[in-house]
Amino acid sequence: MPGPQLLVIIRHAESARNAAKTGKVFFNDTDQIDELRTVPDHENPLTTAGHAKARATGLELREMFGTFDVVMHSGYRRTRETMAALLEAWTEEARAAMQTTHHLLLRERDGGYAFNFTESEAAAAFPWLQEYWRVNGPFFSRPPGGESLADVAQRVHQFMESTAAALDSKRVLLVTHGGTLRMFRYWLEGWTYDEAARNWHAAPVPNCSFVTYERNGDGVLVRKADSIQDRQAPSRQ
Repeated sequence: MPGPQLLVIIRHAESARNAAKTGKVFFNDTDQIDELRTVPDHENPLTTAGHAKARATGLELREMFGTFDVVMHSGYRRTRETMAALLEAWTEEARAAMQTTHHLLLRERDGGYAFNFTESEAAAAFPWLQEYWRVNGPFFSRPPGGESLADVAQRVHQFMESTAAALDSKRVLLVTHGGTLRMFRYWLEGWTYDEAARNWHAAPVPNCSFVTYERNGDGVLVRKADSIQDRQAPSRQ
């Protein structure tokens, strides 16, 4: 099957919502979201720390992989800003040689109607949600009005199939989101439903962490164990 020779998938750097939520599903209180409530998810910016981390990570990527043929992001502001900061590590000439673009299928998981809720607001609006999530598990459960991980996995598979010919034999960097990155791993590493659910809790995806795959002699993309994700301590999500 056609596809990239090298595939590096990185999560965006720390965003304003990451900093405000400090790893929780919902906000702690309404004061946390006063400045963010009117900001749509696709316009959520990086923090100052996020920009700095992305620039430092770009230096590591350049040292590890050299240049890429294609750099693709989700179109969300935080991935656009992450890509721009990463690419500062390369010369202007090297950047000009890399094709940069966005793809809708790389977008963030849709959090649904409770996107801006505090924990108490979510409990009041959806009192059945916790039990529903406990019974169905994190892979198939769908936030009200949003996407399940299984939904994200479907569009990741669509992305891989629809871009395979265009990315054939190329060195590719994808700048995406934590849940989307996990669903690339679901397909590329052959996870079962249960493994996807376990890894949702046990394998956090720190900001600016990445996974690397290289095509072997049989034409199969194989995970390399040299990613930042494999050697850095988890950070807030």
